[in-house]
Formats: sequence, structure tokens, C-alpha cells
Amino acid sequence: MGYDGNLTPLFDCSCLPKRSAPYTEFFGQDIIAVSQFDRRRLAYIFQRADEMRDLVTHGGVSDLLRGYVLACLFYEPSTRTSASFIAAMHRLGGSVIPITQGVQFSSVSKGESLPDTIRVLEQYSDVIVLRHPDVGSAQVAADAASVPIINGGDGIGEHPTQALLDLFTIYEELGGVDGLKIAMVGDLRYGRTVHSLTRLLLQYDVSLRFVSPDTLRLPLNLMNTVIDSGTNVRETDSVYDVIGDADVLYVTRIQKERFSDTKAYDEVKDAYEITPALMRLAKERMVVMHPLPRVGEIHTAVDADPRAAYFRQVRNGMYIRMALLAAVLGQA
Repeated sequence: MGYDGNLTPLFDCSCLPKRSAPYTEFFGQDIIAVSQFDRRRLAYIFQRADEMRDLVTHGGVSDLLRGYVLACLFYEPSTRTSASFIAAMHRLGGSVIPITQGVQFSSVSKGESLPDTIRVLEQYSDVIVLRHPDVGSAQVAADAASVPIINGGDGIGEHPTQALLDLFTIYEELGGVDGLKIAMVGDLRYGRTVHSLTRLLLQYDVSLRFVSPDTLRLPLNLMNTVIDSGTNVRETDSVYDVIGDADVLYVTRIQKERFSDTKAYDEVKDAYEITPALMRLAKERMVVMHPLPRVGEIHTAVDADPRAAYFRQVRNGMYIRMALLAAVLGQA
């Protein structure tokens, strides 16, 4: 019951929806890095994502997270990730505080620290999704927060929810992961999606091929991790070296925003383009993926190819994020 100063009831709370007791191992947990997921936990999230797909397909929405609030705090521009989380929360009946643009005009511009911003937002919300340009920022936020923090991308570090949806898409498209030859093409140095997906794939029996200009090769520490894992791996600067054998062609854009030198960007921005002619050299059963946005590295004519999975990949992202939100809030 609510009370005034004389302990007189002001309103009856009994009519408010009651939250069921949490029963998931993810309850209350932060989602910061892909290292948190072993194959058992991946199977759990993927099963929940399948259920979310059925929910959306047959009912559209649910009230599973009715009464819960998600805060989306994005210090970098985002369309897909922010929209995906917002759609996921709405599909589950929850509410969203979208702070996805104009952060520079907020308290941040007044010098407020990230921990203080998080401590303020958690007063309004039950879970926070954070995108930030600094590597390690998600962990800083998690250390300050008393509600779950989900890493929506921290600089050139990690993007765990993207990696989860990427792996889920591979499962959905090809029926499994073990035994596949996976080629990653483009910006492997700064591409956080590549970094996170690579780490996840080390749990599987796969062959990895990294295709990039010399200046955008996979960071040495991550390459050493791949080598130390015993994974079959090879680097090249030519897509033609991998297109005939690849089961998955994971293409990334050259990220202009990561370059301080415009000339250096201009030298590599058009290094690769996946075209219908190139796809004629690929396997009949394989998939082309891309975390999006694309800026020319996949020709639009490839969109009609049934092996082009990048828009299906986007939809899978909503199912994965629905599953994660429900899990960390104890409802999946």
C-alpha cells in the first residue's frame, strides 16, 4: 500500500502486475563478452531465440516483460542495434527509454562520468544496453550498476550480441557449425563483430580464413589466440583464394570512422566487392553474411541470391535480443 504522512493508504497496489520469480541462470547477469558463453549456454539462448521466433510469428507480441523498462544508452550512432533492442523489448511487452542520439547535448557534455550516468539511468530502468566508443566501457558500466548491463559494442573491442546472432544465423542457415569453413572479409583490425564472432567460433571445429588488406589484418593478440587454440587458420588479401571453399562468407565494411587519416581510408575503402560474378564461383550451399550497414562491399544485385543471408541475419538479431532480455530479467 502507499501511505501519506499519517500512514493513511493512498492507493491499493494489489492490482499491479506481479513479477514471477526468476528461474534462469542468466538472471541479473551482465552480458559483456562472448567469453561468458560456452556451448551449453549458447544452446540455451538459441533455444529461447527459437521460441521467440515462434512467439513473433504466431502472436506478434507478448506480455512476458510487461512492467519492465529497458534503457538504451548509445554514445555512438546506431540504427540496427538500437532498433533491434527496442523492437525486442516492445515485442515482449516492456517499455524503453531510448537515448540513442543527442547524447552530446545531455549531461555527458557537462562532464558527467559514465558510472554516474549509469547510476542515474538505473533508477528508471531494469536493464541497460550500452554502446560506447571506448574499449572496456561496458565493464566500467557493469561495475557501477546494480541492474544488468548489456554490451551493445565498446569501441573496437567486442559486440557480443552481434556475435550471438551471427552464430545463430549460421546454425539456422546451415544446420550446424562444426566442420564449416568460415571466411571473414574486410576490416578485421577494427571490426568488433569479427573479433567477437572469432572468439565464439573457437569453441567449434571450424577452419577460419581471414581476408583483408595488410593494414586491416586481424589484431596480433587475437590471431595468436586463434593459433594457440589449434584452429585451422590462414590469412590472405584475396577473396578469390577463399570463395570456392567457403561455407560462410562474413563480409564487413571498411569503417571510415575508425581512421584518423583520410588518405589511409581512401587506399582501402574499395578493397573488396562481392558481386554476382564472384558468387558464381561459390558453393551452391553457402551463406553470405554482413553485420550491416554496407557501403559498397556487397553489390545490391547479390540481394536476390538465396545465399544472401544478411537481412535474415537482422531479424535473427531481434530474436536473440528478445531471448537475452528475458533471460537477464529472469523470465526465460
